[in-house]
Amino acid sequence: MRIDPHTYAEGFIAEDPFKVHARARGVEIGAIDVTPGVGAYLRHLAFTLSAQSVVEVGTGSGVGSLWLLDGMINSGTLTSIDDEMEHTQAAKTALSDADISPTRYRLITNSVLDVISKLTDRAYDLVVVRHDPEDLAFVIGEAHRILRSGGALVIDNFFGGAKVNDPAQRDIKTVALRDAGKIIKNDTEHWVSTLIPTGDGLLVATKL
Repeated sequence: MRIDPHTYAEGFIAEDPFKVHARARGVEIGAIDVTPGVGAYLRHLAFTLSAQSVVEVGTGSGVGSLWLLDGMINSGTLTSIDDEMEHTQAAKTALSDADISPTRYRLITNSVLDVISKLTDRAYDLVVVRHDPEDLAFVIGEAHRILRSGGALVIDNFFGGAKVNDPAQRDIKTVALRDAGKIIKNDTEHWVSTLIPTGDGLLVATKL
């Protein structure tokens, strides 16, 4: 049986048992987590950036948090924001099970828009967004504010379940994703960007 390249890429880096268990908890509570391929990419990106301060918008069950912490420097701190307490609790379990020191992460349960607007200017190396697409225009602006020069923004699930590339799809979330892509792609004074077909699509932009 022939395995298609996308499936092969998704399974290229195997997940450890902590991520596997966290993912299973996520399925139970209906959380949206990174795919293994996306997680491996985020780990690689965090490592490449020598990331010390990372913001994750949308915690899910903590799978993405585990991948990011794997790639960050040992003294780094992850700030993960979610508006669902059930997600935060699942992530806390995942991080505890993996024996990650509580000094390495902050799990915040609150309105994403309220929290991100209070974060410090130019203080972060990487911002990963896995959240309601309807808020993306605001989040992109805030990400630019809080990222250092050379820091990166990653928007996960950018293909929107293969709807974004279909002009006939005009629901609110798909249009919001499409608009977010235009904002970043066209703002060449502030971002250099690319689109990667990993998971359900990653829009990646580096702050100039």
